[in-house]
Amino acid sequence: MSGIGRASALIGAGTIVSRLTGFLRGIVLVAVVGSVGSRAGDAFGTANQLPNNIYAIISTGLLTAVIVPQIVRAASHEDRGRSFISKVFTLGTVVLLAATALATLAAPWLVQLYAPGYTTEQLALTTTFAYWCLPQILFYGFYALVGEALNARRIYGPFTWAPIVNNVVSIGGFLAFLALFGGPITTAADWTPAMIAILAGTATFGIVVQAVMLLFFWRRTGLHVRPDFRWRGVGLGQIGRLAGWTFLMVVAGQLAGLLQSRVLSDASGAGPAAAASGYAWLLFMLPYSIIVLSIGTPYFTQLSEHAHAGRDDDVRSDIGRSIRTLGVFIVISTFALAAAAVPASRIFTNTANEAVQAAWVLLAFLVGLIPLAVLFVIQRTFYAYNDTRTPFFFTLLQCAIVVATALGARTLVDAGVIGLEYLAALVAIGQSFASIVQVVLATWLLERRLGGLRTGAWMLSLGRFVLAAIPAAAAGWLVFVWCGGAEGWTASSQILGAAGAAVIGTVVIAVYVGILALFRAPELAVATGLVRRFLPGRR
Repeated sequence: MSGIGRASALIGAGTIVSRLTGFLRGIVLVAVVGSVGSRAGDAFGTANQLPNNIYAIISTGLLTAVIVPQIVRAASHEDRGRSFISKVFTLGTVVLLAATALATLAAPWLVQLYAPGYTTEQLALTTTFAYWCLPQILFYGFYALVGEALNARRIYGPFTWAPIVNNVVSIGGFLAFLALFGGPITTAADWTPAMIAILAGTATFGIVVQAVMLLFFWRRTGLHVRPDFRWRGVGLGQIGRLAGWTFLMVVAGQLAGLLQSRVLSDASGAGPAAAASGYAWLLFMLPYSIIVLSIGTPYFTQLSEHAHAGRDDDVRSDIGRSIRTLGVFIVISTFALAAAAVPASRIFTNTANEAVQAAWVLLAFLVGLIPLAVLFVIQRTFYAYNDTRTPFFFTLLQCAIVVATALGARTLVDAGVIGLEYLAALVAIGQSFASIVQVVLATWLLERRLGGLRTGAWMLSLGRFVLAAIPAAAAGWLVFVWCGGAEGWTASSQILGAAGAAVIGTVVIAVYVGILALFRAPELAVATGLVRRFLPGRR
């Protein structure tokens, strides 16, 4: 197996294991704090998301914009980048320490900003959780800095596999909580300082271990880092030129997410809100992270080479081929998850009734999964031509639609047209609609740039996949109904929910593959070849 092949297999396997352990982490966490209608669950979900939101802005503005691209370039220096990386680590540490300190001090205001609809007791609990969780910003940063340095030296495994250790630590801590206090504890007033310390402390300790784990592999880089405050030459003046538009795009996305969080806070305690939406998004992102990132990334490498060489016709072929290949997998993933929406949602809920409510949120997100996969290819084609400005504008439109639809959903609730229990689903469908508009606009703009994309050909293929997936999903749905529906065994417990989702998904995939084989879809052979490459013993 080639070096690239080994790295891809290692990264792909790490991603799958990370997602599976992440699912186990979520199952145990639901047993601790609940999800649908749980004020404590929403409080922890909001607090634990804060460091991710803040770090996303820092990482794009500092790491992605300046540091990461230049770490690889510095490896060609006479000292193999030792001096540069010392400056980078010193600068990164200062920025991360300052951001962590400021965010922690501002915890009460951040919580109020993201969750104005919470009750007084829930705000207090969220703020206390936030004090424990916000230090994660510092260790997320260390993890990224060390991980990118390792990747630059072609040491890929630790960066990919370290999150699994984080999940294992979290699972252990959450199980200890259950042994000590039981669960789920869903009411904000029932939480004691000891409970908060164990739950939120475990979440943060997992991130600490994730970062520290990478240090054990640092010696393999051959680098000796020392504090260096002479930051001239690091590239701070190039932020705007290197990734200014990308940075603004992330900021716009975070502002849209902030508005969504504020709207969802009103539904806490009445139905699916922050916690349930987070779990629905986790299910939604499973096929995207495994399929789109693992299969789409190699295509992007090839596409970038053709774009750099000015071979536009080859780029058009790359776009069509990658979308068709991704489409075979992502279409059936969408329909399989839709057919198994209730059992899949049961994995992250405590009752069958909660699973039904959460399933509506998952279904709403799934409307945007196929467009999001297409957008992966279209947006990265702009990046291949070193154009980050155009993606900023079509992403800005997407963010505006997300904001407008979230506010519209809140207006419908205020007018009594819908109940609060459906607010999260409406917010999710608004996001999916925004993704559809975004990908249509992005495709049109790329067509104008390249003088055509042969859109009809790959749209026809996607349509063929959808036509095959509809009866396949119907077969899966019939299996769900035959098993008793929401009152049956597939929604009776979290473990049986996972088993039921697997059974339904297997039926859907089998029927789908059979239909494609019957009509001799050419993409099926390509998809089968890709699957074989991931089987044990294959090269």
